[in-house]
Amino acid sequence: DLYVEMTFLRTMEEYGLECSIRQAGIDFANSGYPLWCANDAGRKNLRRGIAPPDSSHPRFNRCPNDIDYQIEADFSGLIAPGLPQAAVDLGEKFGRLMNYGDGVYAGQFMGALYAEAFFEEDIHRIVETALQAIPAESQYAEMARDMVAWHRADPGNWQAAWQKCQQKYRLNKEYQKASNGGIDCKINGAYVLMGLLYGAKDLDQTIVISCRSGMDSDCNPSSSAGVLFTTLGFSKLPVRFNTGLNEERVFSHTAYNFPRLLDVCEKLARQVVAKYGGRVEKDAAGEEFFVIPVAVPKPS
Repeated sequence: DLYVEMTFLRTMEEYGLECSIRQAGIDFANSGYPLWCANDAGRKNLRRGIAPPDSSHPRFNRCPNDIDYQIEADFSGLIAPGLPQAAVDLGEKFGRLMNYGDGVYAGQFMGALYAEAFFEEDIHRIVETALQAIPAESQYAEMARDMVAWHRADPGNWQAAWQKCQQKYRLNKEYQKASNGGIDCKINGAYVLMGLLYGAKDLDQTIVISCRSGMDSDCNPSSSAGVLFTTLGFSKLPVRFNTGLNEERVFSHTAYNFPRLLDVCEKLARQVVAKYGGRVEKDAAGEEFFVIPVAVPKPS
């Protein structure tokens, strides 16, 4: 899943933040890694000549509400500190290659979680900001509101909330349309929030709860941990979380190893901050600071 969003980063690195959805589609179509679900359907459509955003439309794609863009949208918040609108806009460009409707909103919501996590530690406030980034009438927004309400009502019992999720978002067919069931973005998004809310900012419990909730249980704890860890910052993570990776090996089918990935993310973050009205300043000692405007995001 990571190599997909590295493809998106590469497109922006080579063609700029204003790259077209057409260019994003060309680069995704030319990728060489294996894919599944909405990703696979979207890429096959692109290769058949169905141009984006039609490559994700339910007329051509049987699984537009699958989890795919949700698990590939981390980049859109990590290069947009404090700028959830950027995550919304990037979702319209990259999320529309393979997802549609709730499938896109899921990624925009995830990107907005990351963007807000740079400057906020309270999970409820982070979720409230991310909700502003997607249409309030969407089923995905309904799911997020449910998770917040269930947590406020019974913050010590994640398993009770899990049962409610199963009844509403797994067994009720009204919430399973145009998806592949267990990898629907809503049920898996619920389990990301399950870890974030009920984990109570404990790093291990956040991961454990999102994993034990099930469904796409490799991706969901990765998402919940990613957002929570962003609230802390790399330097404050326990050693077991920020050591041990061979940083020089190149990620398969990409142009990046770990240091190169950090470089391109910082480069793009500087561009995003400038595009959305911010700037970079230096203090008397020469240390740089991002000056970032606070703005309420406008949903797609």
